[in-house]
Formats: sequence, structure tokens, C-alpha cells
Amino acid sequence: MAELKVGSSIKIEYGDEAKIIGELGSGAQGIVYLVEYKGKKYALKWYFYDKLREPNAFRTNIRNNIEDKSPSDKFLWPQYLTEGQQNGSFGYLMDLIPSNYVGLTDILNTYKIEQIKGTNQVKKVPVKFTSLEAVVNAAINIVIAFRELHRDGKSYQDLNDGGFYIDVQTGDLLVCDCDNIAPEGDNYGIAGMPGYMAPEVVRGIAKPDVQTDKYSLAVVLFKLLFRHDPLEGAKVLKSVCLHEAADLKHYGKEAVFIYDPEDTSNRPVKGVHDNVINLWRVYPEYIRDAFIRSFTTGIKNPNHRIIENEWQKLFVRLRSDIIHCECGRVRFSNAYVNKDGMYICPSCSNKFLSIKFDDIDIPVFAGQKLYRCFTAKGNDDFNTVTAIIMENKKHKGVMGIKNNTQDTWKCTLPNGEIKEVEPGKTRALGKGMTIDFGKSIIAKL
Repeated sequence: MAELKVGSSIKIEYGDEAKIIGELGSGAQGIVYLVEYKGKKYALKWYFYDKLREPNAFRTNIRNNIEDKSPSDKFLWPQYLTEGQQNGSFGYLMDLIPSNYVGLTDILNTYKIEQIKGTNQVKKVPVKFTSLEAVVNAAINIVIAFRELHRDGKSYQDLNDGGFYIDVQTGDLLVCDCDNIAPEGDNYGIAGMPGYMAPEVVRGIAKPDVQTDKYSLAVVLFKLLFRHDPLEGAKVLKSVCLHEAADLKHYGKEAVFIYDPEDTSNRPVKGVHDNVINLWRVYPEYIRDAFIRSFTTGIKNPNHRIIENEWQKLFVRLRSDIIHCECGRVRFSNAYVNKDGMYICPSCSNKFLSIKFDDIDIPVFAGQKLYRCFTAKGNDDFNTVTAIIMENKKHKGVMGIKNNTQDTWKCTLPNGEIKEVEPGKTRALGKGMTIDFGKSIIAKL
């Protein structure tokens, strides 16, 4: 494959040409160029033709994906194919990644490399999430994106940290490298990246599909939260050099989760794996249990892997489990003392009520939000805010719930008196109260 020259043009299917402006980067499959097409700038992924196992079938699959459209706005989906075979290869156009998005690889490294303006020198720029909410939002967005993809009957097949770009301020997500996405049952030669591949793919007894995606998704989520490989502990450390045989052993035939409750042989090593040691105890037990299941029974039996809907419920719960205390402490609720149905800050002894639904407790503090998935029956909308906790401006420490919906709620006080909460109105909260959100959704304080 001949590299494309700046200033040259490539014909696009169905008309016009894309002008090459510059190179954006390169990888195992090809080079990505900055181009202009019909007055708009795009990224052009241009393939190393000899690296493609079935180039004609691969190209047809990309065309089919373009025609099918993206399953979600979270994907940087192929937009246009180049015409025929030019300069010994072909490629496709996709939208550019906005400047406020950072690669998950850089987030895991805690820095990104930037060129110093006006020079050929580079510098390290620190990268980190600005809040716990942004971390959890990123997890939610990753899960939702892959839920939509799998609902379309397609699998990504090569999940790894290089495929995700995240806004560290908000947790908004873009999934790139979408050219290997294929209908369930199809595969065009890609297997995945070591450390992310499901054990059955590493062992060569299965090809990438939706079930192997679910394993790789759990790895991505684990690394996002715990900044570590879920299978890299004492056993792997002893290998020193991870060659193909070692990969087959530690990530395939003898894969052991670092926090497997029944096998302690691969525990993280203090002084080497400090990130995961420190972060493991930060997250609530229900999150730890989900990853234990993913990397124990989920390693052995693909049918036991956690599905996207369950991950979504867990992370929406986790987002609502973050308590902001007025003393400045921001932690998950498991870091607070739970006594008599209230959370107590260990730093300042401030007390927090909780709104108790059937399957989730939500701490009450100024600014806390309730989402439609909590207050509406059978709803999985985790974005629409249906209630906000407000502090009384005249009486410090007195919290109220503001109704952000078009429905009227009913609050029953401890003495049995019923008060309505009309749309846009706020009602003071107190211990022993119940809130009827309608359609059998009732919460207690």
C-alpha cells in the first residue's frame, strides 16, 4: 500500500473527492489521515491492504454497516467508503474526535502526549476525571453503547482501551475503530488484544462474538474503575516476559481473577499493583461482587457473563451512591457509617437520610438527583432527572424533594397525613415519610 501524499485526493463512492490535509496517526491496520470532503473535515482510515485477511468481504461489511447506520450516537461510525481500489488500497471516512475527548489509554496512563506549539518537542499533559460522577457516567455510557450494538445483532470483536474516547469532565463517550464490527457469527480475521480477549478466544476454541464482547466489556469496565488488569497478579508477575505461551496460560487455560474468593494464587502484589489494591476497597460490595462473578464463573461459562442491562442498573445505582458532604468529603456510601437507616459522615458526623426503593437506597443531600429509571415503572431512562433534592434556604439542613415531572406525587407523613407534590413544587423530607410516585412506585425514608 502506498501512503497518501498531503495535497493529493482520493475518490469517494457516489461522487466527489476527499483532499488529504495531513496524517493523524497510524496503527496495525492502517493510517488515519485528516481530509476535507464536501467542505467538511473528516478522518480517513486508509488500510494496509496486505494486512486484511479477506479484503473484499471486509470492505463489503463496512459498506453494509454504513447502510445500516450507527446503533447509537456514541459510535464514530463509518460514513463514506472510498471508490474501488486506489493507490493499492481503500478506506472510509468518519467524523473527527472532538478536542475535549481523551483516549481511555491516556486516562489509564494518567497523561497524554502533546506537541509543544511551534516546535518539534512534546510534553506530558496530566489526564484525569474531574469527579466520581464523570467516572461512573463513562461506565454507564460504555455499557449503553454496547447494549445498543448487541441489540442490533452485531458484535465489536476487538474491545480494548484504544477504542474509547471520553470527556473527563462529564463522562460522555465516543467509540471509535468501528470497522471490525460485524453481524453475529461473522468474523474477518480480528481476534482482539491480549488482556482483553475472552479466554476461549485466547485458547483458539471460539471466535469473537457477542458473548466474548461481554467478557471484554467487563475488562474495559474493570480497568476504568480499578486502573488494572483483572488477571494480572502474583502468578502473572512471576512470568516476567509475557510471550505467547504465557498469554495462553494466564489469560486462557489457567486464567485466575486477582480477587477470586476461592483461589488466592494470583492476588495483586503490594508495591507493584497498588492502584487496584487501594481502589478495590473504595467501591461498594455490589460492584466488587459483579466483577467477581464476571471473572470467575464468567471466565468458565460465557452464558454466566453479566449482560449490559445488569451493568447499567449497577452503575446507575453506583452514581446515586455518591455522597457529597458539606465538609468536602465525596465518597461512595459504603465509606460512611450506616446507623438507624441514616448515613453518618466519619469526618464531621453530618447525617444523611436515604430514600429507600425496593432495590436501591439513595442518600439525601443537596443536589442529589433521582432519574426516571427510579421513579417510573419498567423504565431504564438513566438520563432524565425526575427529582432534585433541595436544601431549604431559610432552614439549613432541612432537605426537600422537587418534582421535575408532569405527574403529582403523594407524600404520607409519619402521622398518616397525605400531602401532594405537584409538578415543579418541593416538599420537605423527614424520617418515616413515604413517597408515592405513581404506578406502584413507592419509596420510604
